[in-house]
Amino acid sequence: MIETLLETYGDGMVLLLAGLLTGLVFGVAAQRSQFCLRASTVELSRGQIGPRMSIWLIVFATAVAATQGAIMAGWLDVADARQLSGAGSMSGAIIGGLMFGIGMVLARGCASRLLVLSATGNLRALVTGLVLTLVAQSALSGVLAPLREGISQLWLINGPERDLMQGLGLSRVAVFVMALAGLAASLALAHARGVRPMAALAGVGVGLSITLGWFLTYTIAQASFEIVSISSVTFTGPATDTLMALVTERSVPLSFGIGLVPGVFMGAGLAAILAAEWKIQRFGADTPMERYIVGAVLMGFGAMLAGGCAVGAAVSGGSIMSLTAWVAGASIWAGGMATSVLLDRVSPANPAAA
Repeated sequence: MIETLLETYGDGMVLLLAGLLTGLVFGVAAQRSQFCLRASTVELSRGQIGPRMSIWLIVFATAVAATQGAIMAGWLDVADARQLSGAGSMSGAIIGGLMFGIGMVLARGCASRLLVLSATGNLRALVTGLVLTLVAQSALSGVLAPLREGISQLWLINGPERDLMQGLGLSRVAVFVMALAGLAASLALAHARGVRPMAALAGVGVGLSITLGWFLTYTIAQASFEIVSISSVTFTGPATDTLMALVTERSVPLSFGIGLVPGVFMGAGLAAILAAEWKIQRFGADTPMERYIVGAVLMGFGAMLAGGCAVGAAVSGGSIMSLTAWVAGASIWAGGMATSVLLDRVSPANPAAA
């Protein structure tokens, strides 16, 4: 079937449709579950393991279990994914992850959450997301690129060293079983914290969308005569590609990422409209623009330095057991929690979770 689609519509269109489908699933599920890493770090920084934390754990455990299960079943091979092949930057993962975590709390949302909120009428998220995207593009190929490259070169590891399972001596079966156990525990935790069953189910949907992205791009890569990158859900890179294509190209080059971003936007917007939750939200006295802008700058540069955002690194990269992705994810958590604690101490009247 995939061969027929490729012959009929071409690689670019099929990849775009795959990204659109993955994005729709992610957008609907993320909006309904209120999946948000920033809110999870704030909860944990206050000594709580509440509803947002339980949703994040459901998403992560589902992504790992489903992705590793798909590999075990022979439906997927991620050996050529950029998070596992070639050199990786540990210095970029640590410093970029910390920067992203700090910015995420200041802007009250990571890259994926900003995109989802933008689709529900949140103009603060829309403006912040645009600034994040511009800074990310500058860090990729603009004036900030030399600084990013310099930091990235401080500590590099080669391809085999990026396989966390190999480094820890874990079998794929062991990782799969641990992820399933983690999912069961996360679902029990969500129930204990009063999370609605549909919200927990939507969290599972977010995790499955990660595996869906890996599976679709791998399937297309296997059938295509062209070189197709195996990838999954991530937002900073695709968002920059989408924005730059719209403002610099007469025709948009088709790819998985170009379909992913509008797919998430449409899915989240549709879910918000059907739930009567769509409404315009602007900057106000308790939501100062300068705080959001600083957060967006830190996230844009940090994501490009770390090799991914809170979803692209911490969840997508984590699901295939990439060491640099796990380090980036841990650094995002550390930066977010530290910033949340600091904000709560400096300005208790306007806390990090407000």
